[in-house]
Amino acid sequence: MCMIARARSHLGMNISRTAILCALLLTLLLLSAGNAGAALPHAVARAFLDEGIPLTAVSAYVREAGAVRPLVSHRPGKPMNPASTMKLVTTFAALELLGSDYRWKTEAYADGPLVGSTLEGNLVLKGYGDPKITIEQFQALVATLRATGLASIRGDLVLDRSYFAPVAHDPAAFDTEPLKPYNVGPDALLVNFKSIRFVFAPNAAGDATDVRVEPPLDSVALRGAPRLVAGDCGAWRLALGASFDNRADAAGATFSGRYPASCGERDWYVALLDHPHYVLAMFARYWKDAGGNFAGGVREGRAPPGAKPIATLQSPPLYDAVRDINKLSNNVMARQLFLTLATTAHAPPATTGHATEAVRHWLAKRKLGFPELVMENGSGLSRRERIAAQSMARLLLAADASKVRSEFVSSLAVAATDGTVRKRFTDDDVADQALLKTGSLEGVRALAGYVFGPGGRRYVIVCFVNHRNAGRAQPALDLLVEWIYAGMRAGASR
Repeated sequence: MCMIARARSHLGMNISRTAILCALLLTLLLLSAGNAGAALPHAVARAFLDEGIPLTAVSAYVREAGAVRPLVSHRPGKPMNPASTMKLVTTFAALELLGSDYRWKTEAYADGPLVGSTLEGNLVLKGYGDPKITIEQFQALVATLRATGLASIRGDLVLDRSYFAPVAHDPAAFDTEPLKPYNVGPDALLVNFKSIRFVFAPNAAGDATDVRVEPPLDSVALRGAPRLVAGDCGAWRLALGASFDNRADAAGATFSGRYPASCGERDWYVALLDHPHYVLAMFARYWKDAGGNFAGGVREGRAPPGAKPIATLQSPPLYDAVRDINKLSNNVMARQLFLTLATTAHAPPATTGHATEAVRHWLAKRKLGFPELVMENGSGLSRRERIAAQSMARLLLAADASKVRSEFVSSLAVAATDGTVRKRFTDDDVADQALLKTGSLEGVRALAGYVFGPGGRRYVIVCFVNHRNAGRAQPALDLLVEWIYAGMRAGASR
């Protein structure tokens, strides 16, 4: 029975993983046989303590689907910061309130007369909060416009961003990293996450570094490439000597350092410009590439009342977005989706207050009232958001029994396979047998999802750690997942 795990050193202790799991399994069997209390497994508790994490900073809840009592219940009602596992609330609510096939749209209007192939006026782009307009999709919108016969635009590019209420957003407020793409604020007309991809690679001759900029916007200048050098790849970004001059309407990037040839091709995403000027630069570039003429500026405005769009871009279905949000833990997309939820209960413009209200009303209708729940932006990129482990587990059990179960469960990262857990559990039997959502902030580590076993058995697992040493919690969190799976396998063998 104790051959369920491979023996290897773990958690810095001088015992094998096999021995740890054997002890955990014995605890599980005793709990099952004696109907004992659902305490945190001793070895898991020990793993937290050995990393300097007091058990008062841990909240955990584990329960089998269909069971009345939990297998593990440790401080289950304590409101905790869940980090990115809060996305589970947002995405489950969205699948049920909007429908898994929901699609966002982005519309283009002619604000002026069309004379032959010339628009004698402004082109208006109206956004409805699409969380993922890629470069390719934006090019498709431009191509649709060109297919109408439009070639020249004499006016400006007018952006209708009124679907979301305007709100001041400081990208440096969360962690003083304003150029990180995850700190990009929500916008009804978000394009390509407002980000630039810098791609570095040794040139063909092997004597210099090529730097590619995607998308190649005229308002983003590249000033100098790093020297190509020998040596280990290591902390290659630090070696680049990067500096960014970022303004609302123009930006520049300088790389005055070194790039190790051993790195091969690497990329770096940086959020530059403001939302309106990013869209302007994208449109100007790809309209020109499509053979169109445009020399105008950009300004805010509204779509002409009563007018019909001359071109419309539809997003992929919601379930695709939910997969990106949960597997890859995309904060910007989660914030866009959260604001979209506001429109299920209130007319636009969408606000975070209305989004929170929509989620609470949905939870109440499902008899899932979580009085401790605090939602700020629905992504978990927040110091304010709170939920209890037991509440999150109830949400997961409800999702497991819902009509959108397939879309929701398949959006989670597969242990040792993809998403944020592709490099975890790679040497363990639980690989491919757990679907999980992770969460990580400074002082926070979280894990929530499902562990599957023989005979269709499945457990929901939720564990939150809020402590200055939370960054050391991963081995203990993973051990809890392994313990659940080991128990199911042992039960099946009996």
